[in-house]
Amino acid sequence: MAYIVHGATGAQGSPVLSALAAAGAPVVAAVRNPDAVPDGVPALAVDLASADSLVPAYEGADGVFVHLPMGPPEAAGAQARAVVEAVTRARPGRAVVSASGQVVDQPDSSLMAAADSPIMMLIRGLADSGVPTAVVAPRLYLENLLLPVVVGPAREEGVLRYPLPASFPVSWSSHLDVADVVVRLLTEASAIGGAGAAGTTGTADTVSVGHLPGLTGPDLAAAFSTRLGCDVRFEAIAPEEFGELIAPLFGAAAASVVEFYRALGAQAGCVIDRGTSAQRLLGLSPHPVERWLADMSV
Repeated sequence: MAYIVHGATGAQGSPVLSALAAAGAPVVAAVRNPDAVPDGVPALAVDLASADSLVPAYEGADGVFVHLPMGPPEAAGAQARAVVEAVTRARPGRAVVSASGQVVDQPDSSLMAAADSPIMMLIRGLADSGVPTAVVAPRLYLENLLLPVVVGPAREEGVLRYPLPASFPVSWSSHLDVADVVVRLLTEASAIGGAGAAGTTGTADTVSVGHLPGLTGPDLAAAFSTRLGCDVRFEAIAPEEFGELIAPLFGAAAASVVEFYRALGAQAGCVIDRGTSAQRLLGLSPHPVERWLADMSV
């Protein structure tokens, strides 16, 4: 019996793997290339788009953590269908999904993921499987601030540039914050209600992750100032300018980033609902930004 962690060598899965191991929980990394997994960590080679590949990994597992990698919607849809089929067939103890920043918990928001999107297909399918399921719903990742075009000017010029208005509140969180929530949901039986507790299908608990109240640009700059020991100010830039800065890193994908920040900036903010927050439901608060910066050796 163990916990299966998808993407265990990536930005989301690696912190989950580490946190589970630190808690003394048995873990297995489910990855495309087991050779990339750190020595001493059990690993299985799986194809996220093949239910037949996933079923043996899920059978007898205490829980599964999964998120959909960035990629074309067609590929993500195939992965979502495979995971749902595999969970339905293998019946692991529970499933925890990260929405990876997509809005899945605010139906009234214009940014809410479409009902036929891969992430909603995944959530709905797992909930209908009858396997206890929880969804972790972060907003913007603090790791975005580690992009060279963001952290570099903060260090060298004392300017934190980002494509959001200065007063725009965001429930920022880090991958470490998400990992804390995932581990709690996987390892504590009482943490997941929904399908498991009620004995019914069609429901999944949702836990929103991020700072409350939301942090503004100057709040982030103040944290950088404290960590770097110098004055750092926030400067809002247009999404198009940000797109030009990240184009050498992101290539064609920079265009979708620009569109995302255009749509996001048109909102009043990007703040989680306190009623579904990890703070209220699990008693877990995000790391202070200054502490996170220290953890990242900024």
